[in-house]
Amino acid sequence: MKILVCLKQIPDPEVAPRDFRLDENNLIADPASAGLVTNIFCENALETALQLKEAAGGEITVLTFGPAEAEDVLRKALAVRADHAVHVINPGLLHPGSSGAACVLSAAIRKLGSFDLLMFGREAGDWGEGQTAGLVAEHLGLPFVAFVDSLQTTESGLHIVGQTDSGREELTAAGPVVVSITNSDANVPRIPKTRDIMMAHRRDITTWSLEDIDLTEDLVREAAGSVEVTELFIPEKDTTCEFITGDSADERIDAFARRIVDVIGSI
Repeated sequence: MKILVCLKQIPDPEVAPRDFRLDENNLIADPASAGLVTNIFCENALETALQLKEAAGGEITVLTFGPAEAEDVLRKALAVRADHAVHVINPGLLHPGSSGAACVLSAAIRKLGSFDLLMFGREAGDWGEGQTAGLVAEHLGLPFVAFVDSLQTTESGLHIVGQTDSGREELTAAGPVVVSITNSDANVPRIPKTRDIMMAHRRDITTWSLEDIDLTEDLVREAAGSVEVTELFIPEKDTTCEFITGDSADERIDAFARRIVDVIGSI
């Protein structure tokens, strides 16, 4: 089985709020305010792929679209025994969004060739749009199943179990098929061994520019044009505390009750 897993690098969502800052000129998170990590849902997708490979054989290719620093997510994937890694360099597009990313990833997938299974995290931990997988499926003309938490190979293809608003669904797909993976107890990302991390840094990574996959910056901007970031800010929380006074408990209770009536009346 040939499996493709798309990965995304994001600012660490666990950064302390006091350290988090915004780049107000570019309307992005300040890269210096948080470390860069692999999106956790992408890691869930990779873990699911690794388990499929261990159960049924095959090979895993990991793909990312991002700046030079995004090589780190591919090295980590190689350290947990992905077979091939491909990096499409982002030349500096600040807000490609799901549409722009899907345009780039689809073009790269066409160049890579056919796969039996294409896997994505259910959403990214930075913008949380959750649309890239479905858009890639649309670009490639493939079926798409969202919020999958379990995959198994069968004689007839893939047995897919996913979450829905009203419960769970079970499907059988012959492939190729695109799925977005959600987190579950069964796909907690594994931790690479030190030796495998060292070996991963000796592995080759295929690096492509947009031109290598027959795209230009203008084409990607056009694809991403449906979404525009116009404002980005850190919400401010303001709280006030008012003390109820009185000479006795009854007076304080009475004052408190009147204050509640006043507040309700002002809403």
